[in-house]
Amino acid sequence: MNILFASSEVAPFIKSGGLADVAGSLPQALAKMGHDVRVILPLYERIGQEWRDQMTYLQCFHVHLAWRTPYCGLFELKRDGVTYYFVDNEYYFKRYDIYGHYDDAERFAFFSRAVIESPGHLGFHPDVIHTNDWETALVPIYLLRERELVPELQGTKSVYTIHNIEYQGRYGRDLLEDLFGLPASYFHEGMLSYYGDVNLMKGAIYAADYVTTVSPTYAEELHYDFYAHGLAGVVSANGHKLRGILNGLDTGKYDPWHDKKLVRLYNAKQPAGKKDNKARLQEMAGLKVDPSIPVIGCVSRLASHKGFDLVVDALPEIMGLGVQMVVLGTGEWRYEEAFRGAAWQYPNMFSAQIMYSDDWASAIYGGCDLFLMPSVAEPCGLSQMIAMRYGTLPVVRETGGLKDSVIPYNQFTGEGTGFTFTNVDKGDMVWVLRQAVELFHNDPKTWKQLMKNAMTSDFTWNRSAQAYEEVYHWVLGW
Repeated sequence: MNILFASSEVAPFIKSGGLADVAGSLPQALAKMGHDVRVILPLYERIGQEWRDQMTYLQCFHVHLAWRTPYCGLFELKRDGVTYYFVDNEYYFKRYDIYGHYDDAERFAFFSRAVIESPGHLGFHPDVIHTNDWETALVPIYLLRERELVPELQGTKSVYTIHNIEYQGRYGRDLLEDLFGLPASYFHEGMLSYYGDVNLMKGAIYAADYVTTVSPTYAEELHYDFYAHGLAGVVSANGHKLRGILNGLDTGKYDPWHDKKLVRLYNAKQPAGKKDNKARLQEMAGLKVDPSIPVIGCVSRLASHKGFDLVVDALPEIMGLGVQMVVLGTGEWRYEEAFRGAAWQYPNMFSAQIMYSDDWASAIYGGCDLFLMPSVAEPCGLSQMIAMRYGTLPVVRETGGLKDSVIPYNQFTGEGTGFTFTNVDKGDMVWVLRQAVELFHNDPKTWKQLMKNAMTSDFTWNRSAQAYEEVYHWVLGW
């Protein structure tokens, strides 16, 4: 089938978060299954010259954005069986930051119009247009009318994926007609109206032929106000066309057998190299070099929804377990200061790396024994999967993709790939950490088996791509 995948960011060209990883990996997996997959994204200023040198200019045209007709250029790049289209307009995209501009509504409305109008200029008939998050939420809304007017869109279906429901594209009512070019009926009949404003994600959920999220548990959680950020009723009303599909992982990129940042390579069959990486991490972090001390790692944005209130409140209890800890990341000032203070309070035992570094991240994944990820909410999460690939056992709260990807250790059967707790409670988190530390000290055989279980877990994109293929077949009636 013909698939057009629209995303505001795509790895390896441009990335700010997990959306780029999905948009970079899923289309390639679908292409390997024999589909004609084309990805469309903005041509941002930060897309490097090494990629621009591989692009071919195709054509230009003017899109129809309400009363505006802005210029749109199309460049093409083919890579790994996928065709990529880059939408050029320097007024909207020649800016260093991808997001956070005063006119983001206009920028991504323009991009959405480019997504809708490009097939007609390219002579490409997509069977499915797959859009992602609020930046492309207008595409399924525009498609409701356009597929009856444009020959290349006749019969085209739309799939919309929610990667993070917290960011919904909420704007003032006055933008509906003047900027988005949509009639007032889209507001008055309820598709886009939200407490007097326009909510683009709400409109996409109603307009799309199918809606997916990035894990099965997250799909269930979005029916509840605690997770849905005001859209629980909208999600429930469209539950008949909602499915959670766990994201995959680029297992070629995240592989301790090929990661040149490690001091010694290893895998599930030859795990001995992990000990050398642990010693190197302890040395790098200024910790006591001692293989008998369990090391806990965190690689994350330091934000409240990542569960760092629990970590900060429980630091005395955690360090009282006789562990070492390394935290890598930046974020809210209160967490940064708390971890800097912990490094001063627990010399040779706690290391705070308030930055982001790929070298440090690989060192932590490869050198730690445990990986702490106590998120309050986590749509999917990749860090726990990466940690498992590196034989570092995750300790996670059972939410979203964390629940779907980490099998809790069962002391009676010996099964598991990590350790989990349910409540947003520091006592529960510390209890599970204590269980993990005791297992590390008292049952090395079981510990090694859990490491092997984790390292051999299947997080490839093949399973996820097959699930998306099922969704496409469902909406097309094939």
